[in-house]
Amino acid sequence: MSFELRIEPTGQTLEVAPDQTVLDACLRAGLWLPHACCHGLCATCKVRVLDGEVDHGEASPFALMDFEREEGRTLACCATLQSDAVIEADLDVDADARVIPVDDFRATVLARQALTPTILGLTLQLDRPIDFQAGQYINLAIPGLASRRAFSIASPTSLSRDGARIALQVRRVPGGAGTGWLHDTLRPGMTLDLAGPYGRFFVRTSAARPMLFIAGGSGLASPRSMILDLLEQGDGPPITLVVGQRCREELYEHEDWIARAEADPARLRYLPVLSHEPEGSAWRGLRGWAHEAARDLFDGDFRGLKAYLCGPPAMVEAAVSTLMQGRLFERDIHTEQFLSAADAQRVRSPLFRSV
Repeated sequence: MSFELRIEPTGQTLEVAPDQTVLDACLRAGLWLPHACCHGLCATCKVRVLDGEVDHGEASPFALMDFEREEGRTLACCATLQSDAVIEADLDVDADARVIPVDDFRATVLARQALTPTILGLTLQLDRPIDFQAGQYINLAIPGLASRRAFSIASPTSLSRDGARIALQVRRVPGGAGTGWLHDTLRPGMTLDLAGPYGRFFVRTSAARPMLFIAGGSGLASPRSMILDLLEQGDGPPITLVVGQRCREELYEHEDWIARAEADPARLRYLPVLSHEPEGSAWRGLRGWAHEAARDLFDGDFRGLKAYLCGPPAMVEAAVSTLMQGRLFERDIHTEQFLSAADAQRVRSPLFRSV
């Protein structure tokens, strides 16, 4: 038995299984609802129930307060239907967004590579190509864990289109059961289940503006996919990639990015910066923070750019502040930051709403 859900103000209807969350049903129908943590903690996916009954699931009492529940609010990432229902949602229409329903895939591990002491590169062969926009991510099922883990697709769309393959870059989270299993146990030939694509982090090509990418840690994965896609497509606006890492051994694919920038200097500029590289080392590049390197590169004036930020929440927050001080505002700043249950409880900047 399933229930019918109608979305207002568009009037779209879809079928929802009894144990399926409202958010999952919408994404699998190709209907994007704003969301972020998917743990019931950040309140990004809050919607209003106009008719019908819902179970609020594990929604945090801080993200969904008692008076909001009484007013008919619920969190789409946790809510399941108990009857046919009608909800009102704040649908964000973007001319550059493609409508790609979420689907399920079986993947076989083709290869693994230690990119740094903490970041593992994986190449997965899927049972069929996955359609996605460069910058989106997948949710990976890991044996023994109840919830899936999100990882950005690091490869261009052509790798899936031509060979049904995708690449991931997985940072080991200290104490993390999921990333620990991927680093320590996963080997070529093993199979995994995944679903996707997810996310609203993609290039706004219609803007046709110079692009600034700021990435930190394994947050380079999404910009890598986006930039490789742009370079494969040929002529376009100039691209600047600023990569921030702690030290030289954490700066991966460095030579590859140097080679790409040297091959097309009019199109691509690459600027690595290290924050904790030991003094006296062989490193002759920039030291400091990625947002400061970007500020200095553009003389503190970011007007006319489109900015794409991906990395640790603290890096993204610092970059957002710097960009806004340089006269670039929310409509031209696009971010991706995965939020764990712990991350989602951080106080987020009231100045900026990430996508």
